[in-house]
Amino acid sequence: MIQEAALKVSGRIDHTNIDKNATEDDIIRTCNQAKQFRFRGVDVRPKWVSFVKKELKETSIKTIVLVDDPMGLSLHEERMAICRKAKDDGTDELDVVMNIVDLKYERYDKILADLKEIAAIAPTKVIIGSGYLTDKEIAKASQIVKESGAICVKTATDKDPLENRELGEKAENLKIMKENAPGLLIKASGSIRNYEDYKMMLLAGADIIGTSSSLAIMEGFYKTNSEK
Repeated sequence: MIQEAALKVSGRIDHTNIDKNATEDDIIRTCNQAKQFRFRGVDVRPKWVSFVKKELKETSIKTIVLVDDPMGLSLHEERMAICRKAKDDGTDELDVVMNIVDLKYERYDKILADLKEIAAIAPTKVIIGSGYLTDKEIAKASQIVKESGAICVKTATDKDPLENRELGEKAENLKIMKENAPGLLIKASGSIRNYEDYKMMLLAGADIIGTSSSLAIMEGFYKTNSEK
């Protein structure tokens, strides 16, 4: 019974290693952890996609790539090239940062055109950088993601300005995202460090949790449930 519940927890987690200094051994360890706990996916930088795909072969764990962090400022052609290469390398999903500067300057048509072409390459989760945005901007960004054909709206990368003590604000952001992108998955990421944080994000509407603290979350789950 507890193992079935554990799989429901781990099955929502995109186990993340986007450390720019990660070594091959680090990535192997991340993949082995994902296989041990049966996480939803492994999220890495573009250089590791083909390697991770091979490490996760014969599993249902998704290979996921982070694209153009932290602010989505690369040229459209560069973003497309990264996404196409990742697709060729075997990625199952793209986690792409929206151009946050364009959003601030209300260049909505430009953002939408960019994301539509990217979302046509592979299932796409769009990172809107919610910690940098007003409530109104979060709502607009979420609407654009919905229109683009992406599958998911995601809060942030590891550069989220909201710290762990500010997760209550992130929870409010999630509610706005869910209201403005009905039918899409919602992914919470950034400073989610333990099982209590995980539960808070789910209660606020998250479907997926992106974190490098996946093992701590699972440890907290088992500790909580063994004490019942």
